[in-house]
Amino acid sequence: MAESAISIQWPDGSRNQARAGEPWLVAARRCQQIIPTACRTGSCGACEIEVNGVVVRACISTVPAVGNRGIQVCRVEDPDW
Repeated sequence: MAESAISIQWPDGSRNQARAGEPWLVAARRCQQIIPTACRTGSCGACEIEVNGVVVRACISTVPAVGNRGIQVCRVEDPDW
């Protein structure tokens, strides 16, 4: 059985689809979205995004399975950077 595509809305309003378990950086690149990265191990926090209200580190996270609901991605702004 093929996995259904999950609809993602990015901060600029653009949309694309991804599969559950797909790396966030891959899904973002396919939609010309730039998620900043530095360490690529999840320790620095440069890649933090908010996914349906939950902050995740995109370099070490994957698109979650959300059933037929879509995903809203927001950028996380760190006032200390």
